[in-house]
Amino acid sequence: MRKFTAAVMCLVILGACSEHDPILPGVRTPVFATQSVKNLNTEISNLPDTADNTVAADCPYTQDASNVIWNGDKKIFSGFPTNNSVASNQKPVCAGGYVYVGLTTGEVVKVAPKSRKVIWIADVFRRSNMTGGASIVDIVAPIVVHNGAVYAGGLGDAFCRINAESGASKWCTQIGTAVPFIIAGNAIFVVATDGYLYALRTSDGAAYWRTPVEEQVSPQYANKIITVGAEKINAETGEKISK
Repeated sequence: MRKFTAAVMCLVILGACSEHDPILPGVRTPVFATQSVKNLNTEISNLPDTADNTVAADCPYTQDASNVIWNGDKKIFSGFPTNNSVASNQKPVCAGGYVYVGLTTGEVVKVAPKSRKVIWIADVFRRSNMTGGASIVDIVAPIVVHNGAVYAGGLGDAFCRINAESGASKWCTQIGTAVPFIIAGNAIFVVATDGYLYALRTSDGAAYWRTPVEEQVSPQYANKIITVGAEKINAETGEKISK
């Protein structure tokens, strides 16, 4: 009875059990080493002419609004449904024989589909977003698996690079996103929910630069130029290109 009461208290009073995920079981560590985005205010060198995002492998699995992953009519993973979420077209990503999925609970999970074993669960949200009781922390933007890393951003004010094998966060930076992002060379271009386009360094998540944009839509990349809606931006400097 005491164990049951303690578990309930953890769910209700998150601050008292801050090292435990309030939704999925398991011990968690903070995803942020700092309290703000590190802005370098510098140009990016050696950018390629085309983006690195590869076409994801054909992935036959699906997920529903209750955080269940399906293989046809068979469940391979069951998460927890949330009352607060947004409509999205998020789909599982297949890579190396595994399935990676972003949940409305703010986690990314890696699942072995044949055995239905959960390999790891990684948080992609700022911890303070979980203390209000009604926060929306959905992973909305498509996950990208690239060169041994999983890149994921959500509405919980977090964008993270995760080790694809271990699930450990290489880094997280405090920006949220709801649209697809672009990886080009050593930079990730993210249209964030705060109204800025960020150029994040792949090695540590620091921002080479940021610039305000008029629309929160998927960026396009070609010849070192980023297009966001009707705006064109120099990918090296972040400067707007006159129409």
